[in-house]
Formats: sequence, structure tokens, C-alpha cells
Amino acid sequence: MTPETPRPRPTSLFDLFLSFTILALQGFGGVLAVVQREMVERKRWLTQDEFVEDWAVAQIMPGPNVVNLSLMIGSRYYGLRGAMTALAGMLTVPLIVVLCLALLHAQYAHHPGVAGALRGMAAVSAGMIAATGVKLASALRKHPLPMWLTGLIAVLCVGFVVVMRMPLAYTLLILGSIAVTLTYRTMKAKSP
Repeated sequence: MTPETPRPRPTSLFDLFLSFTILALQGFGGVLAVVQREMVERKRWLTQDEFVEDWAVAQIMPGPNVVNLSLMIGSRYYGLRGAMTALAGMLTVPLIVVLCLALLHAQYAHHPGVAGALRGMAAVSAGMIAATGVKLASALRKHPLPMWLTGLIAVLCVGFVVVMRMPLAYTLLILGSIAVTLTYRTMKAKSP
């Protein structure tokens, strides 16, 4: 995209609502992979760098990450009305679907096919999240820290959460503060 080319954006509040409703209906157990593909690759409402930055902020805010992200994207284009519209799109229809599924699950939870289907969906969700993590890792090339160090921090993060079963808040506090300090010192050393 050249500087003269107008940036793609939602055409209306209804377009924003519909886009987030469709995003929410595509995800089961998390829509990070879907949001990244739709917002960056398909609709191009965000660049990859903007998505990574917004996602980082969404993760540290209280509440579900993708809901925080929808608020930020809606606000970017239409202010408070856009934020509320994107939030409504993200929650309204999925809420109705979840309530209907809860009624069905209460009726058929004992059936082995239902349990197997849910296990299968969990595996697919895990694979989609892993694939998105690999895509987002490309942003590390621009990071001031060397690639081996960012990789080490990522591996330590997985180790803390998965192997040591440390709460994510403590993991982020420990490794996040180390990463921020190292990044600050690296950037300060490089500046004139």
C-alpha cells in the first residue's frame, strides 16, 4: 500500500458490528487466530505491527483479551460509538448461541459423542493459537533484543506456566519486568 492509497476501514457502524459478530461466531474457546487473519490479512484494518501492539495492550487490560481488542479497534475508527458497536458485535449473537448450547448440553452431556466433539474442538483451538503465535513471532525481528534472547524469554514463559504451573500474572510480572528492563537498557545504549 502506497502513502496515497486510502487505508481500508469499516464502512459504517453496521459493518463494524457485522464484522465482529462474524469473528465471534468463528471462534470456539478463543478467536485470536481468526481476529488476526481477518483484521490484518483480509480486511487490512490494522497492520501486523498495529495488531501486535494492540494485542499486547489488550492482554494487560482486565477482561477477555479479544473483547478488549474489539473495543480498541472500534474506538480507533468511530470513537466511543465504535467501541460499543464492536463490543455488541463481539458479544450479542455469541451470547444467544452459548445460552442455546448450554440448554442442549444440559440435555445431552452424558452422551459420549458430545464429550468427544468437545475434546476435538479443544485440539483445533490449541492448534490455531499455536499457528497464530508463529505468525506473530515475525514481529520479533524488529525488536531491539537479539532473537535468541526473545526466544529464551518465550520458552521460559511457557515453562513457568505449563511445567511449573505458575499463575500467568506472576509469570508476566517476573519475565515481563526482565524483558522491559533489558529492552530499555538496549535501546538506551543504542541511542546517541
